[in-house]
Amino acid sequence: MSEFDALLVLSFGGPEGPADVRPFLENVVRGRGVPAERLDAVEEHYQHFGGVSPLNARNREIISAVRERIELPVYFGNRNWYPMVEDTVAEMARDGVRRGLVFATSAYGGYSACRQYQEDIARARKAVGERAPELVKLRHFFDHPLFVAANADAVRAARSTLPEDQRDAARIVFTAHSVPVAADAAAGPPDEGGHRYSRQIAEASRLVAAKLGVSEYDVVWQSRSGPPQVPWLEPDIVDHIDALHARGVHAVVVAPIGFVSDHVEVIWDLDTEARERAEELGMGFARAATAGPDPRFADMVAELVAEHLHDAAPLSLGDVPAGGCTVNGTPCAVDCCRPAGRPR
Repeated sequence: MSEFDALLVLSFGGPEGPADVRPFLENVVRGRGVPAERLDAVEEHYQHFGGVSPLNARNREIISAVRERIELPVYFGNRNWYPMVEDTVAEMARDGVRRGLVFATSAYGGYSACRQYQEDIARARKAVGERAPELVKLRHFFDHPLFVAANADAVRAARSTLPEDQRDAARIVFTAHSVPVAADAAAGPPDEGGHRYSRQIAEASRLVAAKLGVSEYDVVWQSRSGPPQVPWLEPDIVDHIDALHARGVHAVVVAPIGFVSDHVEVIWDLDTEARERAEELGMGFARAATAGPDPRFADMVAELVAEHLHDAAPLSLGDVPAGGCTVNGTPCAVDCCRPAGRPR
């Protein structure tokens, strides 16, 4: 049995009021050279919802559910907004935590989805100094049976909201956050051929579709933010709805497989833009819930923790390589998931 005395839930963060939006966005893009006009457009999306992202509230709900399932104290920290991870790790040190597990709210590999969380851990520990607890990041969970089951049931529930004559023929469309093609190519150790992020998205989609008994489905992308001359993963969800309509598809069920919880990119890109486009085309549209609110998601977190506390056997359904564990911020593989453009 390994000795751990806390769990840190580490997430992206989101604004909780109109005044938070701009400084939050500036935290997100710091050092990336994103033009101000792009921030203006994204800020408008947040203000459309009162300047509040649902993400922090959803994470607090997950934390509450996890606390009912494990024997460790559970802390909450974010990369881009309060509670900031540096402050949380300082709190853990003051509370006497010496060795903690970290659950990052992303199921996948890749730079932003995994390695950047490893960098967050290292940065927070450095800020706290020698009193900082040792922190071990839990593994990827895109193929965990409970994650797959929660997503499959969410698709079933969404499909049931369509008119009865559209349900059986509705196209299942899985969606995830797009990334630059070059970044995806770097997302994995060279002996795996890279592409860890998109391969894991594809595998999670395959597993959910198999659970549903569906053999034909699509994997598409959303929320790209880079300059048009830089290739990103495609097709975009709205463009894909146009293509499905041209093929005679009358209804779609959109499943945000790449996301654990609703946040503004989900409710803007899918519930607003994609839904509106489908309605313009006269197509039926249903959006599946994210997995985070499902009680099985907290059960899964408890099982991931038990792998370290009680040497429980890891559960997975897929064949695509996973990763994610770190000690003291050291990535699971030296050459894994570097951002595009950085030297290896």
